[in-house]
Formats: sequence, structure tokens, C-alpha cells
Amino acid sequence: MLSDDFIEQVLVVVDSIPDGKVATYGMIAKLIGREKNARLVGKALSYANNYGEYPCHRVVNSSGRLVVGWYKQKELLVNENVTFNKSGNVNLKENLWDGDI
Repeated sequence: MLSDDFIEQVLVVVDSIPDGKVATYGMIAKLIGREKNARLVGKALSYANNYGEYPCHRVVNSSGRLVVGWYKQKELLVNENVTFNKSGNVNLKENLWDGDI
């Protein structure tokens, strides 16, 4: 089980991601001082609904790949003018957040 403190640290960063930008799990892990815990960031996001509403759709993997089975994620990102490459991944060169909190 993840601690509430860890989950809340992740969600503070996620809440800082601006519209039209994305962050990676690894980037979030690094920003909270836990750079080896990218997978735990993903796990923490699965609990986000228990803590309020957060823009979790703005978090992708290091290749820009979306969450498998979460079909609404792409729709939400498209509505924010996030662009995708030919393989269907987020174009990280254009849409990666600079991490400025």
C-alpha cells in the first residue's frame, strides 16, 4: 500500500501540469525526489479519485504512450490541443511540460 504522503506529493505535481502539456511518470518521480519510483507514480495515480479531481490524463509514459484501456485519455488530450505522432503516442517534443512548479 502506498502512503498518503507519497500519493499527495504525486498529486501536487500532477495538479501543476498546465493544459496542453504532459508529464511522464519518471519526470514526476524525479520532481518529488523519488526518481527510481516511476512505476509507483503510476500506482499512486490509480488512487487519485479518492483524493479529488486531478488532471491525471496529462501523465504518459516515457515514450508518450497513453494508459492502455483508458480511451477517454486521448479525447481529453486532443481537447487541450495536445498533438500525437504517427504511432499514436503524444508528441513529447511539442507537448512535454518543463516541470516548472
